[in-house]
Amino acid sequence: MSTTTATDRATDPRLPAAPDTISVYTDLNCSFAHVAVHRLHETRRELGLEGRIWFDFRAFPLELFNREVNARPGVDSEIAVLGAVEPGAGWRLWQGPDWSYPVTTLPALEAVHAAKSQSLDASERLDRALRRAFWAEGRCISMRHVILEVAAGTGAVDLDALAAALDTGSARSAVMAQYESARGGRVNCSPHIFLHDGTDMANPGIEAHWLNGDFGQGYPVIDRDRPEVYEELLTHAARLAA
Repeated sequence: MSTTTATDRATDPRLPAAPDTISVYTDLNCSFAHVAVHRLHETRRELGLEGRIWFDFRAFPLELFNREVNARPGVDSEIAVLGAVEPGAGWRLWQGPDWSYPVTTLPALEAVHAAKSQSLDASERLDRALRRAFWAEGRCISMRHVILEVAAGTGAVDLDALAAALDTGSARSAVMAQYESARGGRVNCSPHIFLHDGTDMANPGIEAHWLNGDFGQGYPVIDRDRPEVYEELLTHAARLAA
């Protein structure tokens, strides 16, 4: 966990705009992010901070950083490992044919950002529902109709407004700006969390390495897992917002 100076905070695009908000850089098809987002929501609920602390989800599009699809073999290799770390998040190996596997998460990331124009609550709910749709239900969240069906299931998103945002691409420039703000090592990975005072933590609480090859060839081994860091982060955010 690290902090920035007051001068840096004033100009740092990674930081949330308000003390009661945590910015969370993630991709939707990142298993480590799925763990982190589940823990953020559950810890906030357990601490009684719902309605007091908000999550501002930012795009960390792995397909742009890596210049390729986030490959299914790598994702599949992570499920058994990360599923055992946080089974409550919801996991299932992809059951459909390979040609139905999501080739991009950019439309879904745009949808999550577009929902912020309605409220952070709508954006949070859509983000979490899209993660569950992919990881637990095996749905192709690359597709417009799937995104809108998932949004309808949240009960919190104005579907007409979201459809218009997707059709006009009104959130696309913001998603690309988030990508730009993350480049150059300024955001280490998906997930990377930032608080209003500059406190940040990459892949909170989890240290891992790959065995028998990198992503897509080997599999991850968890060296250390400290879920209690989420309570530390959220408690600190609550102090900032007080």
